[in-house]
Amino acid sequence: MVPDLDSQIGISVYSTDFEGIGGTIRNSPEDFQVSEIISEKTRNSIKPDGDYAVYKLTKKKIDTNHALSDIFRKKGLRVKSLGLKDASAVTEQFVCARNKERATKDYTSERYSLSHIGFVKKPLSKKDMIGNHFRITICGCRKEDLSTFTEHEKILNFYGYQRFGSKRPVTHLVGKALLQKNFEKAVELILSFTSPYDSKENTEMRQRLADKANFSECLGQLPYQMDVERIVLKEMIAHDDYLKAVRSIPLHLRRFYVQAYQSYLFNRSLSSAFEAGESLFEAESGDVCFDLDGIIKKFAKGQNQNLALPSVGYSYYKKTRFNSYISEILKLEEISPKDFFIKEMQEISGQGGFRQASICCRDYSSENDSVQFTLSRGSFATVLLREIIKPADPMAAGF
Repeated sequence: MVPDLDSQIGISVYSTDFEGIGGTIRNSPEDFQVSEIISEKTRNSIKPDGDYAVYKLTKKKIDTNHALSDIFRKKGLRVKSLGLKDASAVTEQFVCARNKERATKDYTSERYSLSHIGFVKKPLSKKDMIGNHFRITICGCRKEDLSTFTEHEKILNFYGYQRFGSKRPVTHLVGKALLQKNFEKAVELILSFTSPYDSKENTEMRQRLADKANFSECLGQLPYQMDVERIVLKEMIAHDDYLKAVRSIPLHLRRFYVQAYQSYLFNRSLSSAFEAGESLFEAESGDVCFDLDGIIKKFAKGQNQNLALPSVGYSYYKKTRFNSYISEILKLEEISPKDFFIKEMQEISGQGGFRQASICCRDYSSENDSVQFTLSRGSFATVLLREIIKPADPMAAGF
C-alpha cells in the first residue's frame, strides 16, 4: 500500500520487496549532498581561454532558479544551469554564461558561491550533464537493516515528488488544464489549490485567493516564495483575463506545467505495466531502448540496452507493448495525444518521446546510516530512497 501522496502523482507500486528501514532525510542541508557530473568530453572542453565562461555553483537553502536570479540581480550575470537542484540540500553544479563576455570574479553570498573554472567555445547544455552523485544521511532509521538493501538495480524510474510541487502537488494539474485550454482552471489551481502538506499560513492565503474579490488585498500580503502567484495576480487585477494571466508566467514554467502532466502520465503508465507483470528491467524483441550513449534504438539481442517507455505528446509512438496501458489511462483522463499541441499557446506544446523504464544506479554503497550512489541524468534520488525507507508519510519523512 503506497502513501496517498504517491497515488496523487501517479505512483501506485513499490518495485522492491525490501521492508524499509524508516527514518527521515533532509534534517539539515548537509544530510543531502549532490554533485553534478559532466561528461569527460565536456570537462576536457573547458579551457583557460574561450568565449563562454563556465562556473561551479555551490549552494544550500536556495534552489537553482532563485540562485540564478540573485546572481543576475547582484552581478548582472546571466547564466544557465544544466540541471535544477532544490533548496533542501548542499549542491554543486555547473552553470554557463549565456553571452560572450568577460568572466565575473568569484562571488560568495550567504547561501551560495560562484567560482569561475574556465571557458568553452559554445554554451553548455543539459546534454553535457550525464548524472549526479549523492551522499545522503537517513536519520532515525534501522541502521542494521540498511546494509541488507541490495535491490538498487530493480527500481522503476518514476518521476519524483519534486516534479509535482512536493508539498503542493499541483504542477501536473495545471498542465492538464492548459492542455484542455481551460485557462480559468489553470489560474485557479495556481492561486488557490490547497494541500494538507502545505503550511497553515500558505493554506489560509490560498483559501482567500479562491475569491476574486480578495485579489487586490492579497497582492501586498503574498509571502516571498509565492513569486508565480504574484505574477498571475497582478495580471488578473490589471486585465481580468485568464489567458493573459497564464501568458504572463515565464515560458520555462509554462512548459514545465505541461511536462509535469507528461510525467504524471508516465508514472501511471509505469505503475500499470508493473502491476500487469510486464518485464520492465529487461528489454524484449520489438521494444524501444536507449543504448549506453543515450541514443534511441530498437531492441537488438546481445547489445547493452535499457528499456524505454513512451512519454505521451502530440508525436506519441503507439507501437509498443505498453500502448494498451497508456491508451486506457488517456481515456480515463479524457486526454488524447493531439491535445499536447496547444494552438493558443504553441510554445508550450509537448512533443513527447521516451524515458528509461528503470533507474541506472552506479557506485551504490552504504555505511551506518548513510548511502551514496550515482544516478544518470533525469532520475530522482528520492525515488530510490523511497524504496529504501518506505515512508508512511513522505513529506514528514523529508521527501
